[in-house]
Amino acid sequence: MFSKAIIAAAAASLVAAQRPADTPICDYYTTALLKENNATNQYTLLTLLVNTAVIGNYTQPNMNAVPGILNPNATYEGRPVNLVPYFSGGLASTNRNGEAASVNFLDGGGAAPLMENKPANDENSRQYRLLTHLYQYFGALLGCSEYGNMGFPAYMGDTGMAEVHRFMALTADENEYFIQQVGLSAASFGVTEDDVTAVGKALTDTFNYRCAPAAAVLPKAEPELQAICQAEDCPISPNATCDAYPAVMKPAEATSPASGGNSSMDGTATMSAPAGATSTPASYTGSAAKAAAGVAAIGGAIFAAFL
Repeated sequence: MFSKAIIAAAAASLVAAQRPADTPICDYYTTALLKENNATNQYTLLTLLVNTAVIGNYTQPNMNAVPGILNPNATYEGRPVNLVPYFSGGLASTNRNGEAASVNFLDGGGAAPLMENKPANDENSRQYRLLTHLYQYFGALLGCSEYGNMGFPAYMGDTGMAEVHRFMALTADENEYFIQQVGLSAASFGVTEDDVTAVGKALTDTFNYRCAPAAAVLPKAEPELQAICQAEDCPISPNATCDAYPAVMKPAEATSPASGGNSSMDGTATMSAPAGATSTPASYTGSAAKAAAGVAAIGGAIFAAFL
């Protein structure tokens, strides 16, 4: 078990540190925060980053506030954002064999297991599948050298993100809020502004442009449609292939209990930001504010929840 105090001290020292260009982001911060760079520690790093982005700060002390993706009272640049219904089954937004369906992804204990650095309490839950897919996908994106080895399983889910998110019709604000939380989570563990911005740009270029042409993202994957932001307010790709994408349809509110359990299951309460977190990005100061601004200024974001 890692020491939260050691991680906090290491994070503070990273603010002024410079990552060597030939060292992957994943490996560098695994070594800095968890000392030994191995598969188990790399997976732990991704668990910390993803869990914090999802529910907000749960380790103490931390370098900045993270409201959390599943904060039902969130705002982005003063406008309300609520991503909870996409996870709780409140919307028929999940692509199930080509049909829009209401699915509850908060069926594995909600925030409680995430605060214990776990994906869920039940390995057979949809919550477990969602969170572990996030750990694995982002591990590949961040260049984890042990990705696919024992201790860090490779991502085995769908690799075409446009198809996964087909029925969500996510807006620019929703995408940008999601990526802002990822950036703030990284900053809270000492990831530098330059690295937060670099990751954000890579994600934006791949996922944020409406009608973007097919691309291969993960190792050994074939080119597939990846654009997640498909609403009218999303930036259009300079190489747009809109005919390749299905028509965008806003998800309907669920009219029956979501599959996988009660669609409410305390979704807005169980997975909301822990006490003390704030949903107002303007309250951030210092390096946290710079990191958040660096991500937001890229011009977009992703909502790669891999539902």
